[in-house]
Amino acid sequence: MRLALATVVALVTTPALADAPLIVIEQSQIPFDLGPAHPANKPSRMSNSPNSAWNSAANSANSSSAYENRPSNPANSERLIITGDGGVMGYYSTNAGGVLNLFDVNGRRVAYRPARGTRSLFSTNGEWCGTVDGVRGGGFVLGVTRSCAARFNR
Repeated sequence: MRLALATVVALVTTPALADAPLIVIEQSQIPFDLGPAHPANKPSRMSNSPNSAWNSAANSANSSSAYENRPSNPANSERLIITGDGGVMGYYSTNAGGVLNLFDVNGRRVAYRPARGTRSLFSTNGEWCGTVDGVRGGGFVLGVTRSCAARFNR
């Protein structure tokens, strides 16, 4: 799977250094340590919960009304979530607590990765959504389930 993620990164049409490629994954095909059955990645784990203070939608640091998270913030044009054909799905931003937030192009928060203890992504309602994997030379790839990818198009 890691090889497949690295291959996708190589095939993406010359993204900017900070852009994050998004690929659709089959949950049943990923290694145990990246999936939701691993104890660190369980949605039921308190630190992964959407009710945890840093992950919460009620935390203003996760809101698209915060300047850092707005689509109009020029910095977010350097942190795009892109598809293999160069399409833009949205952008990402990290809050002060280290939570990675994923937004669609309209600024709606789609998913998050808690600051510590997991590489998993969770939807805003707490469902396991996918994983974040680093790539050689820096950056990362977002491997998300089909249902999570569809959230970017709502």
